[in-house]
Amino acid sequence: MPSPSPALLFAARFLPAAFLFLTFAPLAHAQAQTAADWIERAAYAARNYNYIGTIVYQTGARVESSRIVHMFDSGQEYEKLVNLDGPPREIVRTQNEVRCYYPDSKIIQVLPRTFRNVFPSLSPEQQQSLAQYYTFRVVTGERVGGKAATVVSFDPKDGFRYGHRFWSDAATGLLLKARMVNERGDVIEQFAFTDLTISAKVDRSMVEPSWPASPPEWKIAQAGAGDVTPHDTGWFVARIPAGFNKIMEGFRQLRGRSAPVAHLVYSDGLVAVSVFIEPIAGAPPPLGMLQQGGLNVYSVRLDDQVVTALGEAPGATVRQIANSVSRR
Repeated sequence: MPSPSPALLFAARFLPAAFLFLTFAPLAHAQAQTAADWIERAAYAARNYNYIGTIVYQTGARVESSRIVHMFDSGQEYEKLVNLDGPPREIVRTQNEVRCYYPDSKIIQVLPRTFRNVFPSLSPEQQQSLAQYYTFRVVTGERVGGKAATVVSFDPKDGFRYGHRFWSDAATGLLLKARMVNERGDVIEQFAFTDLTISAKVDRSMVEPSWPASPPEWKIAQAGAGDVTPHDTGWFVARIPAGFNKIMEGFRQLRGRSAPVAHLVYSDGLVAVSVFIEPIAGAPPPLGMLQQGGLNVYSVRLDDQVVTALGEAPGATVRQIANSVSRR
């Protein structure tokens, strides 16, 4: 199955329905109010404004761009993301599902729009963790794409997570830019609008896919809830870094695998780390650390199994998680 470009995935992560209200109880009252106000305002803008813009995504030396059209009509959100570089890709969101179009391979991947316990839809434990392990700061204002911006940062208090900085439109609160930085302050990946029209005139035709619902000779791949079966896998992480809580456990059918593999997901509120455990079949797969932009992947052999941990977190985080996986 082809994958959406990193630019589309990064934009999709932060833009649609972004930043619901969180409670920063451990912070001082005035600072908590500032954080809550910013998040609530950004959430309202991301959902309720119509906007059209071009997004530039950067990770390392790789730069990609995509076009977004967002529409809010009668209480419903509609959105279309189109990559402008490389093979054509298109993501169309409605209230209930996400459709990914790959015209070069003539495939439509259909995904349910159901996200639980992932930023910003956090459990009370994750909300507390976010405030406990990150320092929230309001930075001096800047300009992004010609617009005055409010700048906020979530600075990690330990070495198990990256820092995050967000720029929001001072006039509306809409997110204009997002950046992830490592422990040295180096930019790992970021996106920013290069042009943006807020309160744009958008009609339904502008958020419709460029192809029919069932184009002739195209394959429709349903990736529904059956892809992940919630279940006790018999595995756990003995030394999970502080602040990371398990948000999902079950079995997932991966491409090229004859049987489902165990899948656990841990999150600190801003990022998630996935853990896969599967039997070794044939030649042992490559082990050790692999880095792709902000994504670190670490694989280790455990008896007759291979454990792989991956996420937008420092190498120390995924290494500790993978090395401490045990049977219950």
